[in-house]
Amino acid sequence: MTFHSMWAELLPIGRSPASGGYRRFAWTGADRDCRAWFKEQAETRGLGYETDRNGNQWAWLGDPARGDAVVTGSHLDSVPDGGAFDGPLGVVSSFAALDELRARGAEPTRPLGIVNFGDEEGARFGLACVGSRLTAGQLTVADAHRLTDGDGITLPRAMEAAGHDPDTIGPDPERLARIGAFVELHVEQGRALDLSGDRVGIASAIWPHGRWRFDFAGEANHAGTTRLADRRDPMLAYAETVLAARREAELAGAVATFGKIAVEPNGVNAIPSLVRGWLDSRAAGQDRLDAVVTGVREAAEEYAAAHGVDLAVVRESFTPVVEFDHALRDELARILGKDRDPQLTVPVLGTGAGHDAGILSGSIPTAMLFVRNPTGVSHSPAEFAAEDDCVAGVLALADVLEGLACR
Repeated sequence: MTFHSMWAELLPIGRSPASGGYRRFAWTGADRDCRAWFKEQAETRGLGYETDRNGNQWAWLGDPARGDAVVTGSHLDSVPDGGAFDGPLGVVSSFAALDELRARGAEPTRPLGIVNFGDEEGARFGLACVGSRLTAGQLTVADAHRLTDGDGITLPRAMEAAGHDPDTIGPDPERLARIGAFVELHVEQGRALDLSGDRVGIASAIWPHGRWRFDFAGEANHAGTTRLADRRDPMLAYAETVLAARREAELAGAVATFGKIAVEPNGVNAIPSLVRGWLDSRAAGQDRLDAVVTGVREAAEEYAAAHGVDLAVVRESFTPVVEFDHALRDELARILGKDRDPQLTVPVLGTGAGHDAGILSGSIPTAMLFVRNPTGVSHSPAEFAAEDDCVAGVLALADVLEGLACR
C-alpha cells in the first residue's frame, strides 16, 4: 500500500463532522478502530503482531527476542478535536518506510519494529504518554489505577471494557531491553522548518514541561440578587490568573496556557462555587519554567485573597528536559546529511511538545525526525503537512532505518 492509500484509510476514523477535528480518545470506539487498522497493516505485510501488557501495539520484522532492535512509530490517539497528523503521521510513515526498504531490497540485520503507543495525548484521563510511561516504569500501577475520566470511569474499567486485562499493566523492562534504538517521526509543532525551507529536521531536545491544576473555591450565590461587594466569586481570581500566566510567560521567554476549565455549579444565573483551571507551561530551561510557575502561583494567591477565595494548586504531571541520545542524533545527521549529499546539513531543533520518545529516552537511546508544518498549527483541525513533505519524511525515515538496521 502507498502512503496515500494508508492515509486515506485512516483519515475518517474518529473524525467529528461538526469540527472536522479528531476525537480518538484512549479505549473508546475510535481508538478500537485505529487499533484494528494497525493490526491489519501488520498482518497485510506478514509482520509479527502483538499487544503488550500496557495496551501498546507492536509489529515486528524479525524476532525481537534477538535484541538490539530498531523501533519506529508513534501514536494514533488525539486531543479533543485535534488534527490528522499529530501521531498518525509517524505510524503511517513507519509502515510506508518499511515498504520502501523492501522495494529497495534492503535486508535488515537487526529486528525492526513498529509501535503504536496507547493514550499518548492524555485527552481522556488527564495524563500524557500513559502507555510509554507504564512501560518505562515512570507511572506506577497504583497511580494508573487512580486515573479517572470526566465521567468517573477509571482507566482499569475503560481498558477492561475495551477487552484488555488491566491487571497486567506495569513496567516492562524485558521489552525495553530488546530495543537498541527508537526513532519517532512526527509532524513539527511549530514553523522552524517552514522558515528555514527544510522538509525534514532532527530533534535536539524536549523542553521541560508540566501541568498544574488551580482550584479556586468561592461561594455559590444568585447572580441577580447578590451585591458585587458581597460576592466571593472564584471566576474573577481565575480570570486574573490567566492574564498573569501570559505576562509571566512573556517575561521568561516561555509559554503558558490555561486551556481547560471546569466550573461548578456551571449555571448561567449562578455565581460559581468552584473554578478549576489547568495550566500547561513549557520553557527552554528549567529555571525559566520554575520562574513562570512560581510567578503564576503567587499571582493566583494574591487574586484569591483579594476576592475572598480559597486556592489549592496541584502539580498533576511534570517532565524534565529531555536531551535525545547524542550518538544516535549524530548518526541520524550523518545518514541524512553526508550519506545523501556531502553539502547537505539537516537542521537540528528543540521542541516544547512532549512525546513517547521523550519518555523512553531515560531507558533506551531515542531520536526524533520532524516533518515540515507550513502553518505551525497543531492540536487543531487546521494542522497540516503537504503530501510531498510527508513523502520526504517517509524517505528520510527509510534512510535512517536502512542505516541503523541494515548494516
